[in-house]
Amino acid sequence: MRLVLYGKESCHLCDEAEVVLRELGIVAEYIDITSDAGLLENYGIRIPVLKRLDSRAELGWPFDAERVARFLTEK
Repeated sequence: MRLVLYGKESCHLCDEAEVVLRELGIVAEYIDITSDAGLLENYGIRIPVLKRLDSRAELGWPFDAERVARFLTEK
């Protein structure tokens, strides 16, 4: 399953989200939303956001390890 974590530099919540994923052994592609005006508009006030590319489902912050595990098993 491919995952994307939307965030931006100097975002302490994004850093916290990366720690949660790392503790679970999950690798997600990190996309800095400031590199794209559309992403910035869509995610600017919602980051960090974890997105499953298979289902297009999104999990917004705040989330913990338990919530991420449930998110990854949802259909």
